[in-house]
Amino acid sequence: MAIGLLVDGWLSGARQCFSPHFNQRPGGEVSLLVIHNISLPAGCFGLPHIDGLFQGCLDIEADDSFAELAGLQVSAHFLIRRDGEVVQYVSCDDRAWHAGVSSFNSRTGCNDFAIGIEMEGTDTSGYTDAQYQQLTLLTLALMAHYPMIKLPNIVGHCDIAPGRKTDPGDSFDWARYKQAIVAATA
Repeated sequence: MAIGLLVDGWLSGARQCFSPHFNQRPGGEVSLLVIHNISLPAGCFGLPHIDGLFQGCLDIEADDSFAELAGLQVSAHFLIRRDGEVVQYVSCDDRAWHAGVSSFNSRTGCNDFAIGIEMEGTDTSGYTDAQYQQLTLLTLALMAHYPMIKLPNIVGHCDIAPGRKTDPGDSFDWARYKQAIVAATA
């Protein structure tokens, strides 16, 4: 899939899967990119449950582990599946609900100024070449559209919620990802 341009916060080329879990971004600032991971159930890939969670229609009867997710209102702007498919749930111009209690450079409430990208995976599973390729392309498109997003402002969920979150985990290759961004922008 070719990553395209952002129009009204929506990325051309991404599968759109609208989430009701968002609201207006106060001030409209976008200056932070947060990388997460997700799998539902944990360690299982390619299933429809992530879409269901972010759309507020997760079948909590589908797996015993889903009971704790009942009524949860959460979303991300993007998901990059194992095969490289990019799914968008919330316009980048709006505030998705992905970071929770968080802070970056002494600023709290990172959802106010961040874009959240979920990688289908776990802290220990590793990520696919297709995911790194799409993440790099998506990051470059976001940096072009939101010039306040700079390399130092690309972090993991673990960095903005230390002690509470561990994703994207030790299996995420930060050097590979950031070197690809640097090479593309050199």
